[in-house]
Amino acid sequence: MPAILQFEFMIRALIGGAIVGALGPVLGMFLVLRRFSLIADTLSHVALMGVAIGLATGVHPSLVALIAATAGAMTVEWLSSRQRLPGDVTLAIVLYSSLAVAIVIISGARGFSVDLFAFLFGSILSVSDLDLWLLAGLAVAVFVYVTVFFSELSQSSFDPSLARVTGVRVDLVNLGLAILTGATITLSMRVVGVLLVGALLVVP
Repeated sequence: MPAILQFEFMIRALIGGAIVGALGPVLGMFLVLRRFSLIADTLSHVALMGVAIGLATGVHPSLVALIAATAGAMTVEWLSSRQRLPGDVTLAIVLYSSLAVAIVIISGARGFSVDLFAFLFGSILSVSDLDLWLLAGLAVAVFVYVTVFFSELSQSSFDPSLARVTGVRVDLVNLGLAILTGATITLSMRVVGVLLVGALLVVP
């Protein structure tokens, strides 16, 4: 066994990185096909806003970030499904609004703290057993969802209009995808950080 694997924190780091590395492309391929690549950055900034709110109020930042990312995903899907605004405009509005709120909260509270930088850039060596269990549970949920609804996800990604004609509930399928994406981004922040999680969803 390599000497580096004798340390438990290194084993946790490798497992956490592997799970995040597998989750990103599974969800990302559907987001890229839907021309929704920007949703990764959008929900990352929404989650950052949740972290800022959590740090300012004393509530667990990851929990607030998860709630914020879920609400942001539902907002994006609600606006997009009603075609009130083009998809890229919707994403941009949510992204910059959440970023502005995060900056205001951070400036008015404690400024940039060590905890906030851990969410921005990740802290893979500090991954805990709880983080691994949460990531593993999310991985199971994502792979089950993609396996069960693979046909619906493919149809709604390639041709939403045709998918609706064939009876696919495009809105619900896309909403589930967006919520799982938000959860993936939130839980991955502790491992790779807000600034990298979007790349893991899009680049592969």
